[in-house]
Amino acid sequence: MRISKKLFEKNKRWAEKVKKSTPDFFLNLSKQQKPEYLWIGCSDSRVPANEIVDMLPGEIFVHRNIANLVVHTDLNCLSVIQYAVEILKVKHIIICGHYGCGGIQAAFDNKEHGLIDNWLRNIKDIYRYHQVQIDSLQGKKEKINLLCELNVVEQVANICHTTIIQGAWKAGQKLAVHGWIYSIQDGILKDLDVCVTNLDEISQIHRIK
Repeated sequence: MRISKKLFEKNKRWAEKVKKSTPDFFLNLSKQQKPEYLWIGCSDSRVPANEIVDMLPGEIFVHRNIANLVVHTDLNCLSVIQYAVEILKVKHIIICGHYGCGGIQAAFDNKEHGLIDNWLRNIKDIYRYHQVQIDSLQGKKEKINLLCELNVVEQVANICHTTIIQGAWKAGQKLAVHGWIYSIQDGILKDLDVCVTNLDEISQIHRIK
């Protein structure tokens, strides 16, 4: 089945609209890439990074996967982080989850989903760490939403424990890691008040000397 030509037509209309408002936009964009932000978010089609923060192409570097995880064996994610930090010199890394995340829900349920179950075990571990707190809530929706928030907090810790981020801090690079969550129901971002800016703010056991 061939993809609809409507997508190409929409692309042309979008490009023309951008060029009409900013004639040199694509020319300037093609010459350099200097975003200040790396966004690590969920692959969910309802959570597009640029649109959420009202930024144009070139202003934010993006990596997305199921449930916005930073896994230490995921060479794809680690390569994106290294490129963003060492080459692009981003100043902020945003880990952004969202309420009602399908990956979080799948991890919460004791059902077989296939290959993705191996990926979801990372989320199940987070549930295990915080089981008492999560189970103290009454409704399933509330439990899943709390797990969505706790997952973001855990991923902030995970990225700060990488040699990439710690190496940047040791070199004196100004770099902050933030934890946010997004509500699909109203389109609003929430700051989870998790922000790490240097080695002194991570646990001693994870610091690399």
